Amino acid sequence: QVQLVESGGGLVQAGGSLRLSCAASGRTFSSYTVGWFRQAPGKEREFVAAFVWSGRKAYYADSVKGRFTISRDNAKSTVYLQMNSLKPDDTAVYYCAADLGSYYNDPSYVGYWGQGTQVTVSS
Repeated sequence: QVQLVESGGGLVQAGGSLRLSCAASGRTFSSYTVGWFRQAPGKEREFVAAFVWSGRKAYYADSVKGRFTISRDNAKSTVYLQMNSLKPDDTAVYYCAADLGSYYNDPSYVGYWGQGTQVTVSS
């Protein structure tokens, strides 16, 4: 079992930055692929970024590529999402995820979810 707790959301103006954190507890966290998804009102949950443990590689949705950076600190059992050049379209509840499996960008295959943190970007 893995428990995930997000923090760092809030209100920011367009062009600003935020860093989300996701603290994990439980065994074997370091072996899981981890990632971030988001869900805006009236929309489906969508992939944002993932860090695949095997190969140590990061993947991003096209909409955030070049603006967001995912990282992890296994010693602290924490995953981060640095978000720069934020846009109003980035407004959503952001969810940390662990044990993404092979289809890392499909929320149907996520093993563990955090409770979510609200990010609001004003224009």
